[in-house]
Amino acid sequence: MFTHVMLGSNDIARSKKFYDATFAAFGGPEGVTAPKGRLIYQHNGGIFILTLPIDGKPACFANGGTVGFGMTPDQANAWHAAGVANGGTACEDPPGPREGSPYYLAYLRDPDGNKLCALHVLG
Repeated sequence: MFTHVMLGSNDIARSKKFYDATFAAFGGPEGVTAPKGRLIYQHNGGIFILTLPIDGKPACFANGGTVGFGMTPDQANAWHAAGVANGGTACEDPPGPREGSPYYLAYLRDPDGNKLCALHVLG
């Protein structure tokens, strides 16, 4: 159904530092900067892109929006730690299984405020 996810950024270099570190935690590659300045990540058939807004206005995050990435619990812990160490902010509960659900979750906000989730289905 989905071909890619694209988020706005106000600072592509800052985003590259954050996403290179967090994606390395689950075996993802470094981002590639395209000719128009967009930062592109491709991994396991998915494409994730960061861009300066083309309308010239500041990038802002989606209130209520979350981008989820599938990974193991160990990868989620490493991803979360790398994110906090590279300009991200922990949000919601600490990484771990969620009571009453079959999920292991970790949440971060990237340096631009976009909400991200590492998810693993337990069992």
